[in-house]
Amino acid sequence: MRQWFIPALAALVLLNGCSWIKSWGDKDDPDDPVELVEFEPTLKVGKVWSTDVGKGLDKAGRQLRPAYSSGSLYAADHDGLLMAIDANSGSRLWEIKTKLPFTGGPGISGNLLMMGTQDGEVFAFDASTGTQLWSATVTSEVLAPPSAADGIVVVRCIDGRVFGLDADTGQRIWIYDHSVPLLTLRGNAPILVRGGVVFVGYDGGQVVALRVDDGTLMWEQTLVTTEGRTELERLSDIDGQLVFIASDLLVSSYKNRLASLAADSGRLLWFKDISSATGVAVDRINLTISDKDGNVWLLDRRNGAEFWKHNQLLRRGLTRPAFFGSFVVVGDFEGYLHWINIDDGRFAAREKLGGKGFAGPPLVVGNTLYAMTKKGKLTAFRAGAALN
Repeated sequence: MRQWFIPALAALVLLNGCSWIKSWGDKDDPDDPVELVEFEPTLKVGKVWSTDVGKGLDKAGRQLRPAYSSGSLYAADHDGLLMAIDANSGSRLWEIKTKLPFTGGPGISGNLLMMGTQDGEVFAFDASTGTQLWSATVTSEVLAPPSAADGIVVVRCIDGRVFGLDADTGQRIWIYDHSVPLLTLRGNAPILVRGGVVFVGYDGGQVVALRVDDGTLMWEQTLVTTEGRTELERLSDIDGQLVFIASDLLVSSYKNRLASLAADSGRLLWFKDISSATGVAVDRINLTISDKDGNVWLLDRRNGAEFWKHNQLLRRGLTRPAFFGSFVVVGDFEGYLHWINIDDGRFAAREKLGGKGFAGPPLVVGNTLYAMTKKGKLTAFRAGAALN
């Protein structure tokens, strides 16, 4: 059984343990989340629509994040509700109540909608109707959204195994096994499939590349080692979004390492000492990342050179940032969304959704940004012209 309660407890103390400490002397604790600063907005942000996605997430660290395809959003809650939503209007296209313990998804490929469960099952649905197409059993809980390419559904399990399933039937085609440390963060990096290759980030700090057709290992690269005096110091999880751009693979680890790898060989191109479990986002030459301390960075994705570092959201439990036009948008643990200007790293706008933080990073499609809170409120935003 994997144990992740120590990091969770540490995070709980970090966020909630300050009240009794303050009582000793009524002084601010250095581990408190920083108070939000006031600023003059320079961007007008408007809410387009909002809807509820069932009961949202529970406290078990499920990775249920909205997915977009062909004008529709797909979302689920922890109690088995699965729905399709018109991305433009927010109206519900269909919904089903499965009672399945969803933990990872949705994953979407063409008309195939995929979900993973706590019980080690994978379910495929018709994306246009919600009709169940097939189910398959894997070896353990599925936290990362399943992915699909070239007629194969790729599923990552919490025990380190990766499965290749037939997209039409769910029948097992191949399996790849990889060890994981005893103590890890609660979560798995989303699978990245590009050009017939599956890229997987592991909890021990490794990245592997597999052939999508048969699961053959192409290369493995250790980004960081699991050295340290305590188990907490040895946490090296790669749990965040991997990004493939040009011929490079961009990866971040919880243990102080952001790196660019050659996608064809795993060769290290450059690295920077930034710690993040949420992953990276890329737009042309710009790379953005939020680190575990709450700094937001804008870097040159070609060499890791720093453009700016925003430090006014420290210890606020940030999501992975997203690019939105000329801005970077990031969410925090109180349910605020922050728009930061790419040019100067300053706040441009702020909106509060509440819901004790977000189910995942903001999702940007065209000129619309979507965000879902942990309580299941899914909201669409658009930004207008800059304010005078």
